[in-house]
Amino acid sequence: MKKQQQKISIILSGGGARAAYQVGVLRAIAEMQPDDSHNPFDIICGTSAGAINAAALATHAYNFNKSVQRIHNIWSNFHAHHVFKTDSWSLLKTSANWFMAMLSAGMNKRRGSLHLLNRSPLKKLLEQYINSEDIQYSIDSGYLHALSITASGYTSQQSVSFFHGNDSLQPWSRSRRIGARAKITVPHLMASSAIPFIFAPVRLNREFFGDGSMRQIAPISPALHLGADKILIIGNRQEVLPSMPRRRVVDEPSIAQIAGHALDSIFLDSLSADIERVQRINKTIEIIPEKKRIKHGIELRKVDVLVISPSRNLGELALEYLHELPTSLRFLLKSIGAYSRNSSSLASYLLFEKGYCRALIELGYQDAMIQAEEIRELLSPENQVRR
Repeated sequence: MKKQQQKISIILSGGGARAAYQVGVLRAIAEMQPDDSHNPFDIICGTSAGAINAAALATHAYNFNKSVQRIHNIWSNFHAHHVFKTDSWSLLKTSANWFMAMLSAGMNKRRGSLHLLNRSPLKKLLEQYINSEDIQYSIDSGYLHALSITASGYTSQQSVSFFHGNDSLQPWSRSRRIGARAKITVPHLMASSAIPFIFAPVRLNREFFGDGSMRQIAPISPALHLGADKILIIGNRQEVLPSMPRRRVVDEPSIAQIAGHALDSIFLDSLSADIERVQRINKTIEIIPEKKRIKHGIELRKVDVLVISPSRNLGELALEYLHELPTSLRFLLKSIGAYSRNSSSLASYLLFEKGYCRALIELGYQDAMIQAEEIRELLSPENQVRR
């Protein structure tokens, strides 16, 4: 069993199929660890598709290489039909319901959520691999301090981080965001990854929840509340953009471009802003001497943060693999203009196909290897003792 003074956290963000990028980073980290090493992350935080990867890591925390290999095997052989129903009849049925609900402008009193795709295949898949008792075993054995899964409540309008962890941990409450102790189950993962309008919301206790990236104004917050001193963040957006001249646009944006832009703002923008906020706090702490902070009751502590993000635009990368999508889904995406370079972002969230996922895994692996020394330093055992 391990015991360490400094707790290391990993944050796995949302983004549908883009979460395959995280698998490549995890595979690189696994290669840096001994074959029989346990999970190096005391606190695992996941949101949306990242919540599924987070739970998979927590399930087999006693053997990090084994858990990463299991995740890699699934993602590298993914097809869209493993996530949602792709047959023509299912897509026609949900699409018709979606458009009829939009046209009726809320006058249709028939109960049922507004969603485009049926995710019952994903629910069955998760039930095969995720077990709450395995997560509890990881906690009881000391291999894991906490697992946090964030979802967004449609009624309360709160960002709720459900955490399954050590008995010493306490719930928290902040403006529009709370931490609630829970036994993490498959419904929590389904709720956290329920992209609005595309996937149906999921009831947890008294409320329906949707994708955790919505209203998540402080994605790093759960890790901090759970006691993280060092944080590794795996993003899913190219942060360093190539310089491009602004050009005059003649045509109005397509439905796909607007939808992709909306999803980008949900999944990507808040994380970047929160990273900047933590970096500013770290700089402030460096300026104020520790004695002065204690004297004035300033409860701030420096948190080491390492970010690994894609070196390529994942939307543009998706264009190379759109041909792998099922015919019915290709037709649907083409009809709303998702096949152009400016509109490919939407497709990148739904492209759960082997070629694209493997390309993302390889990109994540290469990007992580470039930052290998920084990763090793973050995970350095200098503050760890074993018993």
